[in-house]
Amino acid sequence: MVGEEGAFVLGWDEVLTEEELSTTLKVLCMSEEEFKEYKEQDGWEDDSEEEENSTLSNEALSRLKTPCKQLLYDSVLLTLESYGSDLKAEQDLLNNREAYEKLSRREQQALHVRYGQKRILHQLLELVR
Repeated sequence: MVGEEGAFVLGWDEVLTEEELSTTLKVLCMSEEEFKEYKEQDGWEDDSEEEENSTLSNEALSRLKTPCKQLLYDSVLLTLESYGSDLKAEQDLLNNREAYEKLSRREQQALHVRYGQKRILHQLLELVR
């Protein structure tokens, strides 16, 4: 369900791997009975029309059912814990010109990427809170 890399791709305005995330949330939030039925039918019958009309925009994420929101919230917290530093530490380093300039070009680029990733994850936390 998650794809080859085992991750979902989030943007500022929407989930870029929305089909994978939507399917994963549906399956993980199913009751045992619903999951048995899902397996017996080899997936959902034909809800492709529903899928085409629903994008996982930030607005849609904030309207998810509570179990799905909690699952996303907990997953984001686990992802943030996997980083060696928090968002504030990245922001402080970006704002400290002297310390920033001591970083190699590669380290500066990595800092910008990590900072952007963490900002998106924090935004997601707010959406599903």
